[in-house]
Amino acid sequence: MKLENYEVHLPNYSIGDQIYDKIGPVCESYGKKVLVIGGKKALEASYDKIASYVAKTNLEIIGRELYGENCTYATVEKLRKMPLYQEADMVFGVGGGKALDTVKCLCITDDKPVFAFPTIASNCSACTSVSIMYNEDGTFLKPHFFVRPVMHSFIDTEIIAKAPSQYMWAGIGDTYAKYYEATISSREERLEHFTALGVAVSRMCCDPLIEYGPKALADHKKGLCTYDVEQVVLAIVVTTGIASIFLTKDYTPDYNSGLAHAVFYAMTSYPVIEERHLHGEVVGFGVLLTLLVDQQYEEFEKIYQLNRAVGLPVSLTEIEITEEQWEECMERIPDMSDVAHYPYKVTKDMLQEAMKRLKERVGKDNEEQKQYGKIDGNYIRSVFCMVYNPFWRRLCLRGTDLQLFRKIRHLVPCHAGAGHAV
Repeated sequence: MKLENYEVHLPNYSIGDQIYDKIGPVCESYGKKVLVIGGKKALEASYDKIASYVAKTNLEIIGRELYGENCTYATVEKLRKMPLYQEADMVFGVGGGKALDTVKCLCITDDKPVFAFPTIASNCSACTSVSIMYNEDGTFLKPHFFVRPVMHSFIDTEIIAKAPSQYMWAGIGDTYAKYYEATISSREERLEHFTALGVAVSRMCCDPLIEYGPKALADHKKGLCTYDVEQVVLAIVVTTGIASIFLTKDYTPDYNSGLAHAVFYAMTSYPVIEERHLHGEVVGFGVLLTLLVDQQYEEFEKIYQLNRAVGLPVSLTEIEITEEQWEECMERIPDMSDVAHYPYKVTKDMLQEAMKRLKERVGKDNEEQKQYGKIDGNYIRSVFCMVYNPFWRRLCLRGTDLQLFRKIRHLVPCHAGAGHAV
């Protein structure tokens, strides 16, 4: 360890269903002329609301532009050459990860003030200081790190709640992975202050999802902006962004990735993953294998039940990967950079044993479901909440729910102290 001189810039953000009323107080000191750049669907969903709040300020929107189709350096250069960009005092980036990453790479590089307006909750782009860059053919190129994130992120939960729910669904899987990968990758190490902070913060990438995730996703599917939705949005967009800034301060993925992401990247060799599945969906599946390889069986059961409750995958079949393809993945994963900083060498034998245990766990569920008949998904969510959340346990224990819980409570193994109200 040595003395260092370094700086860390953390994100500023506002969250709520009427949070755009903070645009004036936050942005007016950076100038007057605003260029709005975003994705097509994102602008359709949010531009009118943004413009209506901007009209109440001293700011002026001078243009509305689509960012393109992917976050590439060519796309960034194309936007940089626009006269409107040169004229603008600041840029509002609107959309999901690729749109926001493009605008960040454009503006932060030029030291032009940039503000994020996320419209989905699938990733932490709005609050982190990295852009994920792609090649022109859409394949992954590299992460592009910056010294700071955007100036401010305006997280409108009303707009996010009306977005397609599969984005939050996948975001849940990618977010809880942060905790498990950070804690495993940093195990038994003497960490720098910023890395230790990142590992500590990562706990909040997991706990709120276990507590609020199932109900938040159910509310999101109804287009409702509720407290549960807000807590999950904060975990996905804000907490993960803060953890990532600390964990990648040295511009290294050593503590910001792990086996779950190695599983995902190994599977991207098969077109079905990029064409039909989402990043966080596959990473969430990879976390199950991560915990089994690491022999964290109690944590595995928690995440297994969360995946079942929200519909994230628990089997190769659900992500359309064949046994032969998984065999190929197991050959590649041990040599991938995502597990290069692990506290032990990940081996093919470990992966085989983890998959065997996962299949046995799924098989047990399948047999029990045959025995008790098909159980409605809402009941599964209720059971999950009753076991892992005392408040929901008290709320849900009514009539037939109580009878059902007594009937199938062994399907969801309890923590110490859980379930004593029954």
